[in-house]
Amino acid sequence: MDRQMELEFAISAVAQAARLAIDVQSELAPQDALAKQDRSPVTVADYGVQALISFALQKAFSNDPLMGEESSDELHSDAAKPIIQKVIERVTAVEPMIGANEVVRLIDRASHAGGATERFWTLDPIDGTKGFLRKEQYAIALALIEDGEIVAGVLGCPNLSVSGETTGCLLAASKGHGTRMRSLDGSHTTAIHTRAIESSTDAIVCESVESGHSDHSSSAQVTDKLGITSDPVRIDSQCKYAVVARGDADIYLRLPTRPGYQERIWDHAAGMIVVTEAGGVVTDVNGKSLDFSNGATLSENSGVIATSGAIHDRVVGVVQEVLGS
Repeated sequence: MDRQMELEFAISAVAQAARLAIDVQSELAPQDALAKQDRSPVTVADYGVQALISFALQKAFSNDPLMGEESSDELHSDAAKPIIQKVIERVTAVEPMIGANEVVRLIDRASHAGGATERFWTLDPIDGTKGFLRKEQYAIALALIEDGEIVAGVLGCPNLSVSGETTGCLLAASKGHGTRMRSLDGSHTTAIHTRAIESSTDAIVCESVESGHSDHSSSAQVTDKLGITSDPVRIDSQCKYAVVARGDADIYLRLPTRPGYQERIWDHAAGMIVVTEAGGVVTDVNGKSLDFSNGATLSENSGVIATSGAIHDRVVGVVQEVLGS
């Protein structure tokens, strides 16, 4: 089924939300970050992007629910009042049709639980928050899931350049229709494909900057066994999926850091379809397809491996050998 209307909506919504994220990052100050209970930073941009995309979805597809990473739970304390005020200011500056009293409701509208027989969108408003706070790579990741399958997705990567430009890029894909990359300002669009390599020794690996997100020690062992001599590229967020999709890297490893950890679907949905529609392959570390039908987590999977395609089975085999040892 053609998902062009949905994809055009997602492109427009992510591009609009990127304006807010870019403005917040350019003026980032310590008071713009708030610590959640798990101590990971949440910025004005996280809440603002979620509110904007929630509003856009409400207008475009009013019956479609949204599963977002954030909730307003941390915004109800006295300490958070300056944060919510900044969120309101940023959101209404980008979209004046949103009333100040609507912003928290829009954030919390993104509370859908997901499931195997649902049509819903999943959003990570600022994927790679620590990268965002370092003024490095981050992504706005929006995907449409139907009956447990990703059918469309968009990655907005405001700090990932296109051919030396400084405007950032946006990658969009729908099932059966390939992946396209455009400059964030819309001035240039092109179809993209993963890099055509046959030997894993020629591969370029990318992995998370944060060691808490992926086991760097095991990744180094995998790289060594594959015969790769180049240093790994470490960048934040689903921008790793973006660089694999457009051929800047060939392997993305997110290896488990502790037993029982379950990946969140918003951390992988948009990135996965962008890579697979560009010709790549995405599985867990056991070679199993990622299962998006079990609510907010990939509870049936362990870790993630994304590759340019031809080398995937070889990479999975080496990962299993390393993790098994």
